[in-house]
Amino acid sequence: MIQLQNLLNRRAEISEITATIETALSVGAGGSSGSLADKPIVRTAAGKLLIPASQFKGRLRHECEKLARGLGWQVCQSPNPQTMCPQRANFSDPEKRQFHRREYQVSSEERYHCIICQIFGNPALPSRLIIDDLICEENPENLPEVLRPGVTINRRRRVAEDQKLYFLETSPANAKLKFKGTIVWQPQPGLDADIGKALVLAGLQHINALGGSKSVGLGWLKWDYQKDNWGIEKTTWQKLIPKNQNQ
Repeated sequence: MIQLQNLLNRRAEISEITATIETALSVGAGGSSGSLADKPIVRTAAGKLLIPASQFKGRLRHECEKLARGLGWQVCQSPNPQTMCPQRANFSDPEKRQFHRREYQVSSEERYHCIICQIFGNPALPSRLIIDDLICEENPENLPEVLRPGVTINRRRRVAEDQKLYFLETSPANAKLKFKGTIVWQPQPGLDADIGKALVLAGLQHINALGGSKSVGLGWLKWDYQKDNWGIEKTTWQKLIPKNQNQ
């Protein structure tokens, strides 16, 4: 049961982040109009370029999953709801028992949830993180429309398809555009908040590009954030290693 008074007493922690795009960016907006491109770039209602929070959060979860598994944490299999916590439908009984540890149990929930689900949520547990869209503050009038031609490749024949020319809209190249947003960390029983923030910060460092056509050099970026705002002590990084891994 949700206790409204408890929600009012909780204080969320807000961290600002900035992504500096070092190459052209391509975040497609399928079905958009007003552009000659077959795949226009996504914009806000005011015309500003943006990186959707859903895309950013999904990529961040993926990187955190890889890090958690490498460190020795038990992690469920997303994004299929049936294979995620607390169901873990395709897990054997011995595998499920590996999740029955104190650090995988939320005090308000009798079932067990892996470290990733406690941070990013699952069908049975709300997410601790609220991530905003990353929005470019540059005036849209200063950013000309950039179209890049491309052609569909037949993977079986390894040649270009006939009459399959398309145009991809991107941001200007080498413009060093800054996309700003926030990560809100909501207090919640269960996982130590510092451990969760340390894992998220480590996962952030593994995101080197966002958007489409990353393999051809689009969307490469660098992150800028205030470490002090995260409140992570040096000793917290050692806590990222599960206790059974230290033994």
